[in-house]
Amino acid sequence: MRETDFAYYLTRYFTSHLADGRNVSQNTIKSYRDTFKLLLLYFQNTLNIPIRKIAIKSIDSEIVIAFLEWLENDRKNSISTRNQRLAAIHAFFRYLQIEKPDDLLQYQRILSIPIKKCPRPVAEFLTPEMLKMILDEPDKNSLHGRRDLTVLSILYDTGARVQELCDIRLRDFRLHSPATIRLTGKGGKTRVVPLMKNSVSLLQTYLSDNRLKQMETPDYPLFFNQRYAKMTRGGIAYIIEKYAKQAREKSLMIPEKISPHAFRHTKAMHLYQSGIPLIYIRDILGHADLATTQVYAKLDTELKRDALEQVYPELTNHDMPDWNDNPNLLDLLLKL
Repeated sequence: MRETDFAYYLTRYFTSHLADGRNVSQNTIKSYRDTFKLLLLYFQNTLNIPIRKIAIKSIDSEIVIAFLEWLENDRKNSISTRNQRLAAIHAFFRYLQIEKPDDLLQYQRILSIPIKKCPRPVAEFLTPEMLKMILDEPDKNSLHGRRDLTVLSILYDTGARVQELCDIRLRDFRLHSPATIRLTGKGGKTRVVPLMKNSVSLLQTYLSDNRLKQMETPDYPLFFNQRYAKMTRGGIAYIIEKYAKQAREKSLMIPEKISPHAFRHTKAMHLYQSGIPLIYIRDILGHADLATTQVYAKLDTELKRDALEQVYPELTNHDMPDWNDNPNLLDLLLKL
């Protein structure tokens, strides 16, 4: 069977460009892969075009827009998911601009498709009281309980993304002063963050409980499941939900849903509210741009404003005069 140019370049894009050339994370590659799986299904099931016949010329801006609308309307995807799929398509056609510039105008029309605006989600975070309630739930007298407490404490203390926590190996931390842990983030970028004394104590107990020796097995995962494979994002999400549910039964303060990323937001907010400069928080979280970190300053300001509005009475009077009833004053303002 004769291969199409789309099949050829898409294969090269995934096997060479993304994996070797750009050194992107496995999660990014999986996200891009899922986008093109859906695009192939759209061609096959909705447009009735066999996958083996799809060529690059088959994919124009009208097709891409129709595909995005199909994601929203038929598959009920959110706007943010739609935008993620569009970003993956944009990345592929930017690659084609260099590798196969024959149809540059077609590519540029696709690249000009804008992302869809959507309300920016509010960063979810826990107050110190909420966090303490959750961390009080694991049974410190059992191996599993001590492991789960260590997982939750390290997730919060480091401000790590959940995948970064899963990827920690025994070689990635040291417990003697100053205690630090090395995290590998997006694009393979690493950063070293400090560990607090309580986390160091929990880690020492955890290593002893599981007979883990850094010098002998440096590449062994720090946190692992019952099959002795490194813990997954789903496994960590399960641990969080388990203890959040237990804490919720004792207090209505605990939110209905807490994601692993909420622990990262919580660490950032607690650092900012403690007076830590944003530039240091950026380095701890591994943000590429300080603007990303500034969301915590904005959120903290909004929370303070809401608190003030609840405490202080409204001082302004809504019965203000209508300036339209005073044409002389209006004329004066218009001439300024």
